[in-house]
Amino acid sequence: MRQRIHDAAVDVLAQHGYAGFRTADVAIAAGVSRGALTHHYPTKDELVLAALEHVFRKAAERGRQRADRVHSVDRALKSLLEDSRDFFFSELFLIAVDLAIVGQRDGERNARIREMSRAHRLPVEAAWVEALIESGVPPREAEDLLWLTVSIVRGLAIRRLLADDPPRFARVLSLWRRMAVEHVERLTRSPGAG
Repeated sequence: MRQRIHDAAVDVLAQHGYAGFRTADVAIAAGVSRGALTHHYPTKDELVLAALEHVFRKAAERGRQRADRVHSVDRALKSLLEDSRDFFFSELFLIAVDLAIVGQRDGERNARIREMSRAHRLPVEAAWVEALIESGVPPREAEDLLWLTVSIVRGLAIRRLLADDPPRFARVLSLWRRMAVEHVERLTRSPGAG
């Protein structure tokens, strides 16, 4: 039942955002009574946080699986960009950002979102650093390359709030990937690399 409720909450959040999120809509979408929903999640915030946790957990599993399947630097960067884009370009990431901003007034909720994000994203990032190293990126550079890549994708995701330009985003990400691959190739050809 919790799985159905989480999936329904995610759908309602994606359709209506936090401001338009109603627990009654979730109960209908999940096919459960309002009483059953309230039994599991007494408040709107508890339900929203559970839905975010559900999404973060699924994204983390997908990210770790993707990181395990790369072999070349180019493929690693391509997969890292895809994984980052899937996560940061999701509507639920923007809802999490919205909740974090609104949460400035609610320290407990903000702390829970921050902890949830750390608990799920940091292990994924560690898996990507390992994948980058295994693909040939010198260890000293792997974490910086991850940070830059994630920061670029997250920045473009936020930029969508100003101007959503998918063709340009694709060009920018492709440019970043080429620049990063060329940088790593230069590093690995240099004496004392790694």
